Amino acid sequence: MDNQNGNNAAPNVKKGRRAWIALGGSVMAALAIGGLWYLIYARWHESTDDAEIDAHVATVATRIPGQVIRIYFDNNQHVRKGDILVDLDPSDYRVARDEARAALEAALARSQRAALDEKRMARLFRKNQVSKQEYDHAVQDARAAKADADLSKWRLDQAELNLSYCRIASPETGTVDKRAVEVGNYVSAGQAVMAVVPREVWVTANFKETQLGLMRPGQRVKIYIDTYPDHVFHGHVDSIQRGTGAAFSLMPPENATGNFVKVVQRVPVKIVFDSTDGYWLAPGMSAEPVVDLKYMSSASTVSLTGPGVRPGAL
Repeated sequence: MDNQNGNNAAPNVKKGRRAWIALGGSVMAALAIGGLWYLIYARWHESTDDAEIDAHVATVATRIPGQVIRIYFDNNQHVRKGDILVDLDPSDYRVARDEARAALEAALARSQRAALDEKRMARLFRKNQVSKQEYDHAVQDARAAKADADLSKWRLDQAELNLSYCRIASPETGTVDKRAVEVGNYVSAGQAVMAVVPREVWVTANFKETQLGLMRPGQRVKIYIDTYPDHVFHGHVDSIQRGTGAAFSLMPPENATGNFVKVVQRVPVKIVFDSTDGYWLAPGMSAEPVVDLKYMSSASTVSLTGPGVRPGAL
């Protein structure tokens, strides 16, 4: 009986061993296939988490000093290009405009009188009834009066321009942000009153210089935004900055001092969205782009056959 049980146990052990070997082989094959796939994927894709949404934020500032009498928009409100954002008190500038207008009328009258005097003196000079000196004085008076009239016209134009600056308009279509004034505040020329964030945004991705060998404008990009983890945005590489971030910093490193330590530099790459798919995107949001080095985006209009453009060129 013991012999029979022993004989039955041996095949079971062999079967179990073969099952474990088969399972191990399957796992190893899966790992090998996965590793090969990852190597191929990593070879033709570059990504970075050092990226964020960027935009041309328009800072709205005053052109003239004055007191704020009306504010039409508050933070986070939508505005269109040309909408009036802030009104400054125009009283002083209206007075200056009216004074300039009156001064111009007086200057024009003097110029017309001087011009008539010049014509009269010219006729008398041709008849030898006045001296050359008297005629020259009349000519110079006419020219001076004309110049004074031109100057008065310029002053009126400047006064009207200053009056128009009392109404501060939005330079872009977008959303109001960073409102910095209240009604009654006195603002100086050049002071920022608010900012307008346009809808057009892109991704600024700081890739390592070692990642740029095969990267070029037009390549397709998948963009992952931390705010929307379940959605994948699509875009393309628009351009690559001609210089590292350190080279354009406020205090670029001076490697000739002798304290040189080689550090892998990062280069800003501009990535444009093919479509935002209706999602709200704001400057400063974190992003993670993945650049496909093999394929070009259908939305890209970058020519890859022009002079100086070749695979691998920056």
